[in-house]
Amino acid sequence: MNQNSLILINYTTKIKETGEVIETTIEEVAKANKIYKEGAKYEPKLIAVGKGWILKALDEEIQKLNVGDKATIEVPPEKAFGNRDPSKIKVIPLRKFGEKAKDVNVGDQVEYNGQIGTVISINSGRVQIDFNDRLAGKTLIYEIEIIKEITDLNEKVEKLIQRRIEIQNPVYKVDQGKVRIEIPEQYFLTDGLQYIKRAIANDILDIIPEINQVEFAEIYAKKQ
Repeated sequence: MNQNSLILINYTTKIKETGEVIETTIEEVAKANKIYKEGAKYEPKLIAVGKGWILKALDEEIQKLNVGDKATIEVPPEKAFGNRDPSKIKVIPLRKFGEKAKDVNVGDQVEYNGQIGTVISINSGRVQIDFNDRLAGKTLIYEIEIIKEITDLNEKVEKLIQRRIEIQNPVYKVDQGKVRIEIPEQYFLTDGLQYIKRAIANDILDIIPEINQVEFAEIYAKKQ
């Protein structure tokens, strides 16, 4: 795979030490491993090779593969979510959680001083919280399959729009290095719409060399 290639991959991620499946793009695998989420989309993931959309170590290995290839890639902690840092385990008085203190239990994800951590023990009015990422110190195993490389210009534009906003059939036009994208009326009041449009434009301009301008249209029509 070349830098900037847009590809679709299926993958399943496991923790090597336990065999626990923590993420997958395949619905059957999610159900079999009891991580299925109602309403979640299980479909091949869009990746721009070499653009930092995934872990660097995984990205580097994918660049060695071709469409149709399957591979098992092992990523050690230092190239994944880092090694565990004992200094990130804190003991905090339970009273600091105020009215929510009575609801704090071992295993809960809690927020304290803007950080998210996992409660690992509660004793004598004190809570021990681990602020390490839950995958810190873990070796990850990625089972991946390269499903497709997207080469058609229009399909590239469509996939990059859909990466940022869930539009089933986006309306757009590509002409002489320019892309014009129509935003459906139901999205006009979407929180952060300007940031979403900026992100879509950045993706298109960065990844598709044939495009040098992106514009958006919000069309208001008289109701019949």
